[in-house]
Amino acid sequence: MADCFEPVARADARVLVLGSVPGEESIRQQRYYGHGRNAFWPLMERLLGDGSSLDYPARLALLMDSGIALWDVLASATRTGSLDSAIVAGSEVPNDIVGFLDSHPKITHIFFNGAKAEESFKRHNGKRITDGRVQLVRLPSTSPANAAINFDAKLQAWIVVVDTARVVGAV
Repeated sequence: MADCFEPVARADARVLVLGSVPGEESIRQQRYYGHGRNAFWPLMERLLGDGSSLDYPARLALLMDSGIALWDVLASATRTGSLDSAIVAGSEVPNDIVGFLDSHPKITHIFFNGAKAEESFKRHNGKRITDGRVQLVRLPSTSPANAAINFDAKLQAWIVVVDTARVVGAV
């Protein structure tokens, strides 16, 4: 059973990045994107900072200082290993994304870290988010399992998260 972490967010968050559910290494470390080959933190450090590797608390602060919130679509799910494709159908327990958005009214965009996060979100929350207030955007997964897309291509795709947080913050 994979269990989600608490959301990383401040009240002034402008965008939300949603993963599916933590993998084994993330659970072991009790950190979002804990697998050493996951590109999420290197991407964010490059896009938001000077590209240097930060410790975990500094990484979280970098996101929050930039108006970016981080969470998972699923509160829990059963799977063997860490691949999203191994999530057992019917075992998914969703997080209360709608409640989260209600308590973070400045969020205008949700960015999904890969197809599984988007699919799970739409299955569990899609009908409840119909007011058009929040735009939904799927990005290529930062997982090392998504080896078909190299780091530079992921970097080009993920820059929209930072650009959106900056534009919405400037309004």
